[in-house]
Amino acid sequence: MASSAVAAPRSSSKTESYVDNKRKEDVRQANILAARTVADAVRTSLGPKGMDKMISTANGDVIITNDGATILNKMEVLQPAAKMLVELSKSQDAAAGDGTTTVVVIAGALLKQCLVLLSHGIHPTVISDSLHKVSIKAVDVLTAMARPVELSDRDSLVKSASTSLNSKVVSQYSTLLAPLAVDAVLSVVDPAKPDIVDLRDIKIVKKLGGTVDDTETVKGLVFDKKTSHAAGGPTRMEKAKIAVIQFQISPPKTDIEQSIVVSDYTQMDRILKEERNYILSMIKKIKATGCNVLLIQKSILRDAVTDLSLHYLAKAKILVVKDVERDEIEFITKTLNCLPIANIEHFRAEKLGYADLVEESSLGDGKIVKITGIQNMGRTTSVLVRGSNQLVLDEAERSLHDALCVVRCLVSKRFLIAGGGAPEIELSRQLGAWAKVLQGMESHCVKYFAQALEVIPYTLAENAGLNPMTIVTELRNRHNEGEINTGINVRKGQITNIWDENVVQPLLVSTSAITLATECVRMILKIDDIVTVR
Repeated sequence: MASSAVAAPRSSSKTESYVDNKRKEDVRQANILAARTVADAVRTSLGPKGMDKMISTANGDVIITNDGATILNKMEVLQPAAKMLVELSKSQDAAAGDGTTTVVVIAGALLKQCLVLLSHGIHPTVISDSLHKVSIKAVDVLTAMARPVELSDRDSLVKSASTSLNSKVVSQYSTLLAPLAVDAVLSVVDPAKPDIVDLRDIKIVKKLGGTVDDTETVKGLVFDKKTSHAAGGPTRMEKAKIAVIQFQISPPKTDIEQSIVVSDYTQMDRILKEERNYILSMIKKIKATGCNVLLIQKSILRDAVTDLSLHYLAKAKILVVKDVERDEIEFITKTLNCLPIANIEHFRAEKLGYADLVEESSLGDGKIVKITGIQNMGRTTSVLVRGSNQLVLDEAERSLHDALCVVRCLVSKRFLIAGGGAPEIELSRQLGAWAKVLQGMESHCVKYFAQALEVIPYTLAENAGLNPMTIVTELRNRHNEGEINTGINVRKGQITNIWDENVVQPLLVSTSAITLATECVRMILKIDDIVTVR
């Protein structure tokens, strides 16, 4: 204490000034420790042998998942710096879709090394600049390791999708889900814009019952609801002419809330008759265009359909699917290649979509409506996911989303890289060699960050119950001998050429994990005080 007190006062010409840096160090340390705690929480769920987390939400729901982004999203993190790691996994989820656990684990390891470097008395800005150089160099090294892949090479795409699925709860179904994800993405790629895949064009419909084996892609549309059975309307329609309507087939209401008092029966009959005529005239206009399937958007202001209108629609042999969600309208119209109709006056034949078959089928304990054989179908696809219980169903959907994202990454950046900790060890080796070329503080920082990247293979081995020390040392030796695709084969519990074992991942997942993790760590380093504002 005395020595620090002596060191702190600086003698200047006129006054003694006392500079206290203790608080800034404390804030930085607290931030780094909080962020590392979050990283350690998800570290055990990295890799194919990683553990799953059971998340119990406030309202009593239970979620079982292995997906880093989901775990962190549901965790209620209060410390501001730790929140940055949650955002980090979200941004990795948006950029690449897979590697959400990896990115947090790497950030945690880099932060641990930052603490060591800070304790050596190196200024945070110097550490931050070195880290920036490391991330640029790392992307170059990874790009040099990668191998190009063509979209026509379906096997490679399926391999990378199944690698992504291997670490999930539903990994035993990866042989079914991986090809399904590849076909789904390839079917929505637009030849005019071959690098862009919009995952909103792939709709995932979940239906309880059956097992994950029953999951299938549907060339067409699937609705997780039944057709309206009021008054015995049709439940199957061949040569369907489909209209998507956004208006209500029900008697009009007044604009403001008011009650109308009717004193005698003749007037009451007149009102009912008017209502009937109003609805009938609408249905006649609909029938005149030859339309025989109606998809009706959910309405907030008044009932989209009444019993009376359903009765007349059933008489007119029109199949009705009601309560279509508003945000599904865009997907439906794109698939059916038709236009949504907002007003009965605009109801024309050219706004309809055409399909060979619309039918209701029973699935599990519920019913679904399938529309197949659509003419001039837009570039969309639907996936019907099944599962024996809600937990498996939700996890299957999340895993499928990750697999779709992996294929999307390959479409936008067509390079593959080995998995199983191989790229991280290679990075660590090359950065270590690069550190020897650099001078001064930078060299010191880069050396430490190179060591930090070994956390991925170390964790993979640890989660698989292997001896991490021997595995990582052996890996390092093999990479020094120039075997750059050597990684940890978790299934066999030894070190093999990962490329031959078909454990591959898109380059984009690795590069974005490194760049996003370094960016996040640099931000945390630069913070020297937390100001709370009431």
